[in-house]
Amino acid sequence: MSRHVRRVSALLFLALAAAVAGTSDARAQATAIVGATLIDGNGGAPLTDATVVVEGDRITAVGPQADVEVPAGARVIDGAGKFVTPGFVDTNVHISLYGGGNKDRKESSVFYRSMGRELTLEAAQMHLKFGVTHLRDSYGALPELQQVRDAIASGKAIGPRLQVAGNIVGWGGPYSITFALIPEDDLSLYEEQFSDHIAQGAGEDLMDLYPEELRVRMREYLDKGVDFLKYGGTSHWSFPTLIGFSPEAQRVIVEETHARGLIAETHSTNPEGLRLSVEAGIDLIQHPEVLANREISDALVKQIVDRGIVCSMLVNTFTGPAWENHLANRKTAEERRAREADGARAREWGRLRRPVEREKTTYQVRREQRAVGHGNEIRRLNARKLIDGGCITSLGTDNYAGVAPEYGRTPKPIWQEPGIGTLLAIEGLVEMGMTPGDAIVAGTRNGAIAAGALDEFGTIEAGKLADLLVLDADPLADISNIRKQSVVMAAGEIIDVDALPTEPVYFKR
Repeated sequence: MSRHVRRVSALLFLALAAAVAGTSDARAQATAIVGATLIDGNGGAPLTDATVVVEGDRITAVGPQADVEVPAGARVIDGAGKFVTPGFVDTNVHISLYGGGNKDRKESSVFYRSMGRELTLEAAQMHLKFGVTHLRDSYGALPELQQVRDAIASGKAIGPRLQVAGNIVGWGGPYSITFALIPEDDLSLYEEQFSDHIAQGAGEDLMDLYPEELRVRMREYLDKGVDFLKYGGTSHWSFPTLIGFSPEAQRVIVEETHARGLIAETHSTNPEGLRLSVEAGIDLIQHPEVLANREISDALVKQIVDRGIVCSMLVNTFTGPAWENHLANRKTAEERRAREADGARAREWGRLRRPVEREKTTYQVRREQRAVGHGNEIRRLNARKLIDGGCITSLGTDNYAGVAPEYGRTPKPIWQEPGIGTLLAIEGLVEMGMTPGDAIVAGTRNGAIAAGALDEFGTIEAGKLADLLVLDADPLADISNIRKQSVVMAAGEIIDVDALPTEPVYFKR
């Protein structure tokens, strides 16, 4: 089976190379979108009857139709009645095959390991299919992510631009205490090898180093060619949430990252752990609303806002369909609790022993909070406080490819599907109180800020990369109109979204 899969993998990449042949010729022809309403991503009023001219991979002119000359021989797209926005940016995805603590992901990992590149490309293409033209992958298999990143950048494969971080520094890969609460002594050889493949020498042992030893190891990891760096300021999926690195160690991580001109970000999910990361000088926080089920303090919000730190929010998991699912689950849990209480009262006459009044244990309280989704409500509260406080909000959906169809028992939540989850996150920001225009800024301009590349993309301006969407209805009137995409353009190339993914593995066209 493994020989067969390797042969299929080779054929898939050869097919991809053939599919993108001629792309440079297509880009050589200028394209003009004429007569559309322009929503440029800067947050100002839209420009009606606008023209956008693209030559090669860049926007060369943009403005009122009367003021912009369309080059002779250009391909013209009639924009009458349509709306143009920048392509969307997701600042926290996981597109590679990275296993996980649960069985179905491990089964997918084992069977599809030799197709890691193909699965990574497929997940990237599913984002592009829904208008996401730039991705930041903040945790995954670095070698495969770099192969796909470079194939897209060179024109050998179709996909969104990628920036990749590889491992979350200080965590030990998918089969570890730090990532999945799995004891080291219980691991199989495969789990050990795959965790090492993800950790890439930047795993749990870094937490035990002296700062100057850590500085050396950080340089070695950065030498691998990551595009930004994410570290574990606290633990993952654990109670209590534990602080991962000392203040001095966090400063070393941030200093070494900044010395390379790269963005430094953290996963820090309790109040003091996040404060330490903020004071270490980070540029971005992944899911800052996740804070050990504690309300974020006004002082911490102010620190984040005053320092201009980007808040990459997991808003798709507590708005829209996810929030509807939470409300339904909470109602079911509350009704069950009421039935159980009624049943207990009905049995009182048959009770022979004296009743005992007990205080609830802290464990019982936490179980009851989990049953009614208390954490979702705190996350939503914290997100609103950060947004209202003025933080730079971007989309950080945690969208992932997940389990192979043949190994999954239940459908994956739609709000974490590649691409679709990103659109739901933009819509969710409006649910959280943003205007549609501000939500589009969060999904475009602020995403480019998070990527450290606002001079290159994120808004529609002359000289920037031509990442554009043409919408058939006004997203400022109804944010769900971002789903009505008639043209997706990435770096000047009009994408045939119906042909994505180019070689389906998990997904269908």
